Amino acid sequence: MTWVEPEQYWAALPAMHGAAGGLFTDPAGRVLLVKPNYTAHWGFPGGSMDAGERPDEAAAREIREEVGLTVTVGTLLVLDWSPPAGVRTRPLLHFLFDAGQVDDLARIVRQEDELDDVALFTVEEAARRMSPGGAHRLRSGLRARAEGQTVLGWDA
Repeated sequence: MTWVEPEQYWAALPAMHGAAGGLFTDPAGRVLLVKPNYTAHWGFPGGSMDAGERPDEAAAREIREEVGLTVTVGTLLVLDWSPPAGVRTRPLLHFLFDAGQVDDLARIVRQEDELDDVALFTVEEAARRMSPGGAHRLRSGLRARAEGQTVLGWDA
C-alpha cells in the first residue's frame, strides 16, 4: 500500500448527497404531504441538506421554510439510500424524522415559490401520490414510529 496524503485520500472518497424531512400525522392518522412545483410527486416536508448541516437541523429548517412550522424533530424513523439517477450523479441518503402531530392545516404557511399545495391524506392516498421510494419511506416511517425503532429503508 502506498502512502497517500490525507487531503488526497479524503478527496478521492465517494461523496453522497443528503436529504432530510419530517413525518407529520394528524389526530386521525392522516399524513401531511407537500406538492413541490418541480416534480410530479408529493412528498414529506423536507429537502436537501446544506454543507455541514446535521440531518435533524436540515429537517427542521426545511419544514420551517416549506410549511412555516417551527419544530424540534424527534426520533430518526427511517434512514434510506437511493442510487445515482438521472442528473443526480451521486447516491442520496434520506433521513426521515418524526415531526409529531399537526391538528389542522390552519397553522400551515405554504412556501409559494416552491410548493403548489399542502394537504393531509390517508396513508393509502398519500402512498399513491408519492414516488415509489417516498411511499416506501412512508410505510417504513409509520412502522418505525409504531415499533419505536429506526428502520433502514433498504432492509424494510
